[in-house]
Amino acid sequence: MKYDIIIIGAGPGGYVAAIKAAQLGAKVALVEKEALGGVCLNIGCIPTKALIKSAKIRRLLDNSEKYGIEIGKESVKTDWEKVIKRKDEIVQKLTAGVGMLLKKNGVDVILGEAKFLSNREVEVNGIVLQGENLILAMGASPILPPIPGMKEALERGALVTSKELLSVREIPKSLVIIGGGVIGVEYATIFGSFGTEVTIIEKLDNILANIDDDARALLLRTLKRNNIRIETGATVTALNGNEVSYEKDGNAHTATGEKILLSVGMRPNTAGLEALGINIERGAVVTDERMRTNLPNVYAIGDLNGKLMLAHVASREAIVAVENIMGKDSKIDYDRMPAGIYGFPEVAMMGLTEREAKERGLDYRVGKFPFSALGKALADGESEGFVKIIADNEYGEILGVHIVAENAMEMISEGTITAELEGTVNEMAKTVHPHPSLSEAFMEAAMALIHKAIHIL
Repeated sequence: MKYDIIIIGAGPGGYVAAIKAAQLGAKVALVEKEALGGVCLNIGCIPTKALIKSAKIRRLLDNSEKYGIEIGKESVKTDWEKVIKRKDEIVQKLTAGVGMLLKKNGVDVILGEAKFLSNREVEVNGIVLQGENLILAMGASPILPPIPGMKEALERGALVTSKELLSVREIPKSLVIIGGGVIGVEYATIFGSFGTEVTIIEKLDNILANIDDDARALLLRTLKRNNIRIETGATVTALNGNEVSYEKDGNAHTATGEKILLSVGMRPNTAGLEALGINIERGAVVTDERMRTNLPNVYAIGDLNGKLMLAHVASREAIVAVENIMGKDSKIDYDRMPAGIYGFPEVAMMGLTEREAKERGLDYRVGKFPFSALGKALADGESEGFVKIIADNEYGEILGVHIVAENAMEMISEGTITAELEGTVNEMAKTVHPHPSLSEAFMEAAMALIHKAIHIL
C-alpha cells in the first residue's frame, strides 16, 4: 500500500497532521497502537480538566457563604463514581469525534504497532506500508526512575502513574506526589480540593522550575494555604509499601500516602527508531524549526522531539511539518507558544520569563497589574493574581506575558496574538477593553510599562 504520508501516532500531533495533510490533497495513513487522541485526550489534558471542573464546583460550594449563599460544608457531598463517569463520557465523546473527523477526511486509520523497515517502509500487522514521507508522532511515557522498592509498590497498587490515578474508584485519604512539575501540581490541586491530604516531594529547590518567579511565589502561597505540604530539595531514597523515604538537608524523612503518584517527567518514545538512523540527543529526536530530522523525508513532532511537551504545540508542529512536505516553507517559533497550569488560580504564560530575559542579556522592562485592583475580579470573588508583561525597551515588543488568575488560560491568547502580530505594549495600552472585565488587567499592565497604570496607587 502506497501513501504520500505515513503518520505514526494518533495523538494531538498525529491526528491533526493526518487531517491537515488530507485537506491538502495527500493520501494519508495514520498508524496508532492504542487509542485515537493519544495521552492528551485519553489520560492527560482532557480527563484532568474534567476532574478540575468538578473540584472547582466543590470548592465553590464549600465557600458559598462568601457570596451570601449558605449551604454548609457538611451538606456538600461528593459522588466520586459520578465524577469519574462524567470524565469518562467526555473522553469517549471526543475520541469518537476524532475518529469521525479522520473518516470524513479520507484518512486510512490502521490500528497496530509500527515496525520501521526503512525511512520509506513501515510494517503494521504484517502489512508493509510505503510512504514518500514519514511523520513520527509517537509521544512520550512516564519516566520510571530506579527507586528501591518501586517495582513492588507498583505491583501492589500503592504506587501509580497519572494514568491509574485518573481512574481510582475512591478519593484517597492521603496522597504523596513524587515530582513537583505541572502534572504533580495539577493532581495535588484536584485531590486537595476533595479533602485528600497531599504531600509533594520535589528534588529541585523549587516546584515548577520553568515558570516565572513571581507566578511561582503566588502559586506556592495558595497551595500551602490549601494545606498542600511541599517538600523541595528532597531526594526520594526508597519506597516501602505506602511509605516514601526521602532525604532533605542531610536528614532522613518519611511520608505516607494511601496512594503514591510518580510524576517526575516524561520520556520520548524513541524505541524502534534505531532502524532509521535518526539523530537522537538527550533522549529526544532532533528536529529543526521545520520539524525535519536528519533524514530528508522524515519529520518528528510532539513529545517525541522534546521541545515543548504540550498538546497545542504538537498540533502546531503537525501543521508545520505537513505544510513543508506539501511545498510550503513553514516554521515554528517556540517563544510564542502559550503554556499553563490548571488550578486555583490558574497560571498561564507565553514567551520569556523575566529570569530568561536577564540571562539573554536583553534590554527589557516589566509592567504588572494586580487583579485585586480590578472591579470584575472583586465582584467574582477571585481577586488573587496579576498580569505581568515583559517588553523590550527599544520598540515595546512583547517578550513575555505571565498571568495568575481564575481564568488565566482563557486570557493568555491576547498576549500570544499580540506577539504573533509583532504588536507592542503601546498598541495594547490604547486598545479599549470592556469594563468590567478581567481583560482590563492587560491594558493596565501595558500602561504600567509605558508610564503608570490608571487604577493603582
